[in-house]
Amino acid sequence: MAEEDDARIRILQSLRGKICEAKNLGPVSGPNRQRDLCTFCTISLDQEEVFRTKVFDKSVSPFYGEDFYFEIPRPFQCLSFYVYAKSVFQRDLPVGKVSIRKDDLCKYSGKEHWFSLHPVDPNSEVQGKVHLEMRLNEVITENGSLGQHLVVRIIECKELPLISGQNCDPYATVSLVGPARSDQKKTKVKKKTSNPQFEETFFFEVTRSSSYSKKSHFQVEEEDIEKLEIKVDLWNNENLAQDVFLGETRVPVKILRNDHIHKAWYLLQPKGNGSKSKSDDLGSLRLKLTYIEDTVLPSACYTPLCNLLLKSPDVKPISASAAHILGDICRERYEAVLPMVRLLLHHNRFVPFVSAVAALELDNTQEANTIFRGNSLATRCIDDMMKIVGKNYLAVTLKPVIDEICDSNKACEIDPNKLKEGDNVEVNKENLQVYVQKVFSSITQSSSSCPPLMCDVFRSLRHLACKRFPGDPHVQYSAVSSFVFLRFFAVAVLSPHSFQLRSHHPDPEISRTLTLISKTIQTLGSWGSLSKKLSSFKETYMYDFFKSFQEDKCIEKVKKFLDEISSNVSKESSGLEDAVVLKEGEVQKRAQGRKRLGKRNFKKRWLRVTNRELSYHKHKGKEALCTISVKNIQAVEKLDESAFNRKNMFQVVHSEKPLYVQAGNCVEASEWLEVLGQVTRCNEGRLATFHPSNYTSGSWQCCKSQSNSAPGCKPCTTTMLANLQLDIDCDRETERIFSFLSSNDTKLQNMEDACASMAVYQGPQREQEEYSKFTIQEPKETFQTLKQLRNIMEELQRQHNIRNDTAAQYGSLDNPIVGKTS
Repeated sequence: MAEEDDARIRILQSLRGKICEAKNLGPVSGPNRQRDLCTFCTISLDQEEVFRTKVFDKSVSPFYGEDFYFEIPRPFQCLSFYVYAKSVFQRDLPVGKVSIRKDDLCKYSGKEHWFSLHPVDPNSEVQGKVHLEMRLNEVITENGSLGQHLVVRIIECKELPLISGQNCDPYATVSLVGPARSDQKKTKVKKKTSNPQFEETFFFEVTRSSSYSKKSHFQVEEEDIEKLEIKVDLWNNENLAQDVFLGETRVPVKILRNDHIHKAWYLLQPKGNGSKSKSDDLGSLRLKLTYIEDTVLPSACYTPLCNLLLKSPDVKPISASAAHILGDICRERYEAVLPMVRLLLHHNRFVPFVSAVAALELDNTQEANTIFRGNSLATRCIDDMMKIVGKNYLAVTLKPVIDEICDSNKACEIDPNKLKEGDNVEVNKENLQVYVQKVFSSITQSSSSCPPLMCDVFRSLRHLACKRFPGDPHVQYSAVSSFVFLRFFAVAVLSPHSFQLRSHHPDPEISRTLTLISKTIQTLGSWGSLSKKLSSFKETYMYDFFKSFQEDKCIEKVKKFLDEISSNVSKESSGLEDAVVLKEGEVQKRAQGRKRLGKRNFKKRWLRVTNRELSYHKHKGKEALCTISVKNIQAVEKLDESAFNRKNMFQVVHSEKPLYVQAGNCVEASEWLEVLGQVTRCNEGRLATFHPSNYTSGSWQCCKSQSNSAPGCKPCTTTMLANLQLDIDCDRETERIFSFLSSNDTKLQNMEDACASMAVYQGPQREQEEYSKFTIQEPKETFQTLKQLRNIMEELQRQHNIRNDTAAQYGSLDNPIVGKTS
């Protein structure tokens, strides 16, 4: 039973951050002049690129401003950021890189840091690991004396890099290296694989017959064993071109003094004599990184904590609940609320909880015009909810007009101090007004697309605000507009890339246009008379621009919109869902119906999936070459690497021939599988089994079944029926909450002390000023919840300790040895 539980432990990794800017980028080789340096930045897991910024024009100190987030679907050793100079006539030229080992990522988590760029040396671009076995054998030489041979067996390698997007043709050289000797042997070349199985053994003489004496008892001479080492180099066979170095490891022979047989996995290292150059000459890169690794235990371990959190909406007062306590002690950690929100959403407990915390906030709000303006637990919860639930709503409402603004890029600057030479302020004002009207109309006409859950929350906020300030007729609207306009639409207009409305951070000019639009939308959407709102603009030019909207009936449109998304009438679904693009991008697709294998059968295509259909196109924006209804998809599964000797492949099984697709990298492949899995999980015709390989030469390569229509030989990935927008891993979210609670253990203890003190002395003690940082209405009820939390956390920590005690041994596949380099 324990083994089954251990098998269900998951190590989940994610990376969030921002590529901020570069400074004083150094010269690059080639025709690019420094003053014409157009650069972009990439992120790589080991040597696999998983993210790329847009190109920044002509600057040696570019501001990239690119946010990124992705789940990391595989083990990795090193995270690297590369800066490249864009070249028109040849390959992009590397300027420099920042490489951070996985174990060091925690040092930089959550804060911005400047990193010096280091040279990009081909001999240092390595990844993968090698499995070696070494032993000493006593042998009788030709003249009858005794000596020793070193036996080296190279067993296999894992996770070698792709070469030009394809699996490599690896081989290994094994050398015995010493002060006066270098004996080298070579394995056979393994074709098209990143995980070659070598299983080859080599013999090296380590003592000559002249070194034998009765006293030595056949041991290696002291001077030999101290200086000899085995060097293993991995290479990609390039046939006619020069072979490509993949990595090396060095193992000292003296390791066999203590072990008769040494067998271990080693990480491949850069070549020891790789070229060196000063990193100071290359410039620096400012990054913000947050790497998270969660060890997710079996579901049963999280049941007590999950149940305690889900009881929160029923606890009176709400401040004594476990969910409120989490928000209270993690006020400085904005991200701590997100896993709790996701958990409550998944179990349909969000609306009663947020209604309770909003009511508590309103009790402490003295002025109606300051309603929900702070960074409270209620506003943080609703912010996170809108980002999760309203993602498709934003795409339907704003994406078309945002795309138009970014693609047309008309001049909209109206600040006299920022106008460029030749700009006409009246033309710019007219352009800006057209854009604002389009955005404003898109928003105020979008009520039918507003998700029901958002409407439920807005309806509750409206009711609570009216109850708290019965004499103010406007508060029912400002309670809703402060979220839907100020914290949702205006923020999305300002930063469309952060809400997946654009793939990259806009250019400075477009960002300025979006800033002006966002400021206007905020004011238009804020409840109150326009005459009052004019005074909210500090800038005269914005005051003059905004006056042009007074003639329009903006207030009536805003009021009608707010009524529609927060009225007491239950919003019925029309049953006609708008087509929403869930993911699109360039892939390699294998031509349908081809019998022969080969590179020609794979072609670049633009793959696009909506909530209605999957299609591929010759290029982005072109007509679809093939369209598959989402309802007809029977399975979406990974494809074995051996099927086409390619990594990151998956298949879409439908009524016709399977569609085989190769994603650009492991992150992209994981995201395609996730999106397609979500959108097809409710299909009636889903298969129970699938073939993880392809059908060729008259049989399935996985199970050798000769019938093309034979049932699959492997169970399909199990899926839960869930809302497409709310596909939430509850165990992972609860583990995240446990991590936040554990890291704030001192605050939990202080809160317990405060509750005990208040219960005994019937009130907070003046000398304990830190107690005022907590919201404690009922100390006894809060204390009971804290004790339950404490007991649950201790048991969860015990479960983690049990698993940690059985951590992978150093030198195993999961914990390889970092070999020495010269």
